[in-house]
Amino acid sequence: MSLMRKLVGGASLVLAGLLWFQPGVTPAHSQDWMPEKPVELVIMAGKGGGADKMARMFKQIIDENQMSPVPFEPVNMPGENGAEALKHLEANSGSTNIVMVTLNSFYTTPLQNSEIKAKITDFAPIARMAEDTFVLWVNKNSGIDTLEKFAAAAKKKGKDWVMAGTGTASEDNLLTIFLNEEFGLSMSYRAFEGGGEVAKELAAGKCDSTVNNPSEQEDIYLDGKTTPVSAFTPERLDQFENVPTFREKGHDMVYFMQRSVVGPPNMPPEALDFYRNLFREVYESKEWQDYMNRNSLRGEFITGDTLVDYWSKEQGAHKKILAAMGKTN
Repeated sequence: MSLMRKLVGGASLVLAGLLWFQPGVTPAHSQDWMPEKPVELVIMAGKGGGADKMARMFKQIIDENQMSPVPFEPVNMPGENGAEALKHLEANSGSTNIVMVTLNSFYTTPLQNSEIKAKITDFAPIARMAEDTFVLWVNKNSGIDTLEKFAAAAKKKGKDWVMAGTGTASEDNLLTIFLNEEFGLSMSYRAFEGGGEVAKELAAGKCDSTVNNPSEQEDIYLDGKTTPVSAFTPERLDQFENVPTFREKGHDMVYFMQRSVVGPPNMPPEALDFYRNLFREVYESKEWQDYMNRNSLRGEFITGDTLVDYWSKEQGAHKKILAAMGKTN
C-alpha cells in the first residue's frame, strides 16, 4: 500500500500539515496560495534510481531551506514503465497536492498503454530541472576498459550477454537496441524495477552491462566495482574526463533523460504558480547546482509553454523510435 493511501484518512494529512508549519516559519517564497496538507511527491520509478534520488534531493532541499509550509512525501509508483503513476495523476485531475517526478517514460508509456487517456500536454508543466546523461558500464572484473573491448566481448557472447535495465521499451531498452544495431550485437535485455537495483546487479556480476545514469552508479563506481566505458553525450563529461563519448569513437549516439516535475491535469493556476516558484528556488539553490555538477546533469530551468513544447518535440522523436520497434499502440 502506498504512503498516499495510508494517509488518505484525512485527519492524518491535516495533522501532519499542522505539525510541519511551525509558528514564525515562513516559506522561502510567500504568495496567496500555499498547500495546507502534505504534498505527495510521486516518483514514476523504483527506489535507488536516478528519479528516486533526485526526488529525495528535492525533499531535502525544500525541508532544509523551509521552502514549503508542509512536507513533501516521496512515493514510488514504478508499475509498468510508470503507468501506475500516470494513471494516478489522471485519476487526481485538478488536485493541488500531488506532483510527479518524470523521466522519458513520461513520453513513451502513453504511446504504448491505451489505459492512459491524457495527453502529456494535459499535465501541468511545473519545471524541467535537468537533463540526465547515460553512460555504458561494465563490471570492473570483466577487464573491459574500452568500447572496442566491450563490442568484441558482447559479440562473442551473443544472446548470453545480458544488459540490465528498467522496464521494457524504456530508455535502457532503447539504448540496448541502439547498441545491438550499431555494433551488430545480439545482447539480451533484462528488466528490473529501478536503476538502483540495476546498478547492484552489475556490481554483483549478475549481468554483463548497464546504461545507468551517473547518479545511479555513483557509490558503486567509487567503490571500484564498475567501469564506465563510453558516454552517450556530445562531449566528455567533466566527472569522467577519461571516458570517451560514442560520438568521438565514430558512433553518433547521443541520448538524454528529462528530469521534470509535473502536476495533474487541470491543476488550478494558483497551485501551479506556487510549485513553479518553489521548484525554481530549488533549481537555483546551491544544493541542487552541486548535485547537478556531481552527477553530470545538464540543462537550464524551463517551465510553462516552453516546457510543453519541449515535451511535444521529445515525444515526437520517441514515437518514431517506438514505431520502428513496433512498440506503439
